[in-house]
Amino acid sequence: MTIHKTDMLRTLWATVREGKIELLESEELPEGTRVLVTLLPDDETEFWLQTSQTSLSSVWDNAEDDVYAQLL
Repeated sequence: MTIHKTDMLRTLWATVREGKIELLESEELPEGTRVLVTLLPDDETEFWLQTSQTSLSSVWDNAEDDVYAQLL
């Protein structure tokens, strides 16, 4: 299997309707694209969203990075 520079993992939100996976946003996927599906139980979805936000906030809301703004 050859991995090309343009090949990268992306996360796309979707729902299952009548046994088919439907993307929540429009995305061009070439025919035969391989996908990995992770099931998120309804009662855990909010937990994982909050956990992700907490991690992102700790990275982006970092007072130590304010020194870089001074360089601009």
